[in-house]
Amino acid sequence: MRARVDVVAVLAAVLVLAGCGAPGSFVDVWAAGPGTPTVDTEITDPDGPHGRRGTARWAPAGDADAAGGAVRADGSGGTGGTDVSDGTDGADVSDGADVSDGTDGAEAAGNALAVLGTLEVKGRAPKTGYARTEFGRRWADIDRDGCDQRNQVLARDMDRETFKAGTNDCVVLTGTLRDAYTGQTISFTRGQGTSERVQIDHVVALSDAWQKGAQQLDATAREHIGNDPLNLIAVDGPTNSRKGDGDAATWLPPDTGYRCAYVSRQVAVKAKYDLWVTAAERDAIARVLGSCPTRSVPTDADAMLPAVSLR
Repeated sequence: MRARVDVVAVLAAVLVLAGCGAPGSFVDVWAAGPGTPTVDTEITDPDGPHGRRGTARWAPAGDADAAGGAVRADGSGGTGGTDVSDGTDGADVSDGADVSDGTDGAEAAGNALAVLGTLEVKGRAPKTGYARTEFGRRWADIDRDGCDQRNQVLARDMDRETFKAGTNDCVVLTGTLRDAYTGQTISFTRGQGTSERVQIDHVVALSDAWQKGAQQLDATAREHIGNDPLNLIAVDGPTNSRKGDGDAATWLPPDTGYRCAYVSRQVAVKAKYDLWVTAAERDAIARVLGSCPTRSVPTDADAMLPAVSLR
């Protein structure tokens, strides 16, 4: 046994001298010995979605907060788009798992019905004082990567995009949207009278958020709600307009196959930012989730994927 250990030690030393002992390599893990914490890495596409910058985050194993998925949100340039939200239906909720919240890349994790059961339930507060500006700059470039949030969401959710020259593949000129809300395929062309065919929906409407806890948040947190990819989906413009600023008790996507994904995304956003739900809203969400009881809430990493792919 001693001879085997000596051979292993010599082999490890040789590999280190050969440059194979970089952090996270097999040499380091072996040398650390059993029971020593290792490093987990999570990489969001090294080139980022559609050729943009990606994010690599790593932290000691077991540190779920530090290792959570990165959030990308932005602003600067972009076209049209209205702010709106939610859905209808109802039932009982099961109590459940804790969910991390906040504005700095923390991921909601767990069964959607269980997370719904952790949300505070109370009446809607007055809309007094609400204004779009309470949620910061529209499509703010809060990750400072030089591309606004509207264009990043368009690029995330559309296929075959083309970009304006000289914008570093930021400003989307054309593309095809597989609309999550209607199931239709929509051609997008940037310009007066055409851009509004595709709008960016706030899954949890900003006015709804304002009346259910966002009034108590600071300006930075509210700006994140307005620009968080988890709370944004590129959708059919007219459908988005019909949704208005309702919650799940008043509106659900026409495509019934997307409703579980939709309400679980609302639950994730509300848990992340410590927003509450009304009793009617809770029951509506629970009724939808009753048809998909094992559904998990989407994470910040999921928010980097095309919305329609999470159905």
